[in-house]
Amino acid sequence: MSNHEKPSPEERLQQWIKPELLAARAYHVPDADGLIKLDAMENPYLLPVELLEEILQVITGAEINRYPDPDASDLKQSMREAMDIPEGMEIMLGNGSDELIQIIALAVAHSGETILAPEPGFVMYKIIADTVGAKYVGVDLNRDDFSLDNEAMLSAIEKHQPAVVFLAYPNNPTGNLFDEESINKIIHAAPGLVVVDEAYSAFSEKSFMQRLGEFDNLVVMRTLSKSGLAGLRLGILTGPALWLNELDKLRLPYNINTLSQKLAELILSRYDILEQQAEIICANRSALFEQLQLIDGVYPWQSSANFILFKSTDKSADEISASLLEQGILIKNVSASFPVLKDCLRVTVGTEDENEAFVAALKLALSS
Repeated sequence: MSNHEKPSPEERLQQWIKPELLAARAYHVPDADGLIKLDAMENPYLLPVELLEEILQVITGAEINRYPDPDASDLKQSMREAMDIPEGMEIMLGNGSDELIQIIALAVAHSGETILAPEPGFVMYKIIADTVGAKYVGVDLNRDDFSLDNEAMLSAIEKHQPAVVFLAYPNNPTGNLFDEESINKIIHAAPGLVVVDEAYSAFSEKSFMQRLGEFDNLVVMRTLSKSGLAGLRLGILTGPALWLNELDKLRLPYNINTLSQKLAELILSRYDILEQQAEIICANRSALFEQLQLIDGVYPWQSSANFILFKSTDKSADEISASLLEQGILIKNVSASFPVLKDCLRVTVGTEDENEAFVAALKLALSS
C-alpha cells in the first residue's frame, strides 16, 4: 500500500486492534425467552413479597441523579457481617466476579507473566487472560473424578512461576470440591497470588474465608449471582490490604451503581432468606442427582454446587441439547469446551417442577 492509499475498513481494523482480541470470540449468551432456563446456575426462587415491597421503597428513595458511593462503604459492611469476613481483611467489589478476574489479570499482564488454573475450569480465566495479553497455562485435572493432580499442579507452578493461580472451589463446570490439603500445598508453592474462587460457596459448606491472613498470598472471591442476585452483578474480593490496595487502583470509579448498592444492602440484612433458598436448592440437587443416576446411558458426577455435570454414553451432547431445546428446556452443552468433557452437559438445579420437566425431557431425548 502506498503512503497515499487509504486503507480499507478491514485493514484499518487489523492494524489497530490487538491480535489477541481479533482472534478471540465474544462470550455467547443464548436467548432463553420462553424456555425453562437451566443453563446459567441462577437461583430459581424469587424473594418474598414483603421484601419486594421494601425493595420498591428503596428504589423510590434512591438518588439516581447522583453518583453512587465510589467505595460502597455501607454495602461492604453489610457483606462483612453477612459473610463473616475476618477483621483486618480488605474488601473490593466488582461488577460481577468477571470484573474482578479482569482486574487481577490486568494487574499482572506485563512482561509475559503467567496465569495458571486447573482444567476443566471456569472458562473466563483463560478468556480474560488471553484478551489482556497474559500468558495462560491450564493444568489437567485427574480424568476420573476431576480432582487436582497434585504433581502436575506443583510441577507447573515450579516451571511457569505464575503471577496468579485461580482455583474454583467448588469447581465449574465439574461441581466438585478440591482437596483442602492439595490447595494448601499450591498456596505454599505459588510465587504470586492465589485466588480461591468461591462462587458456589452457598451450596458447598466449605470455604477458605476464615483462613484469610494465614497466607500472605491468598485472597477469596465470591459473587452474589448464584445466591439469587444475578441481576445486580456483584462480585466480592477479600484478602490482605497489601494486595487489594494495589488491585483497587485498576477498579473503575463508581463501578457499583446506586441501585445495586442499596438493594444488595437491604437484601443482605435478610441474608437468612438466601441461606434458606440455598438449603432448598441443595435438597433439590440431591433429588435430581438420584433421578439422573437411574437413567440408562447417563452418568452424573456428585456436585457441591447448584448444578450437576453429566455425561451421555448413548447419544451425543449435541443431540441431547437440541432435543431438550425443542422441548423448551435450555441447559449448557460443555462438550466442546474441553476434550475430557466430550458428550458432557451441565444442568442448573431448578425448582422441583423445573427439575421434573428436565428429567422427563431428557428421557425423551435419549429414547427418541
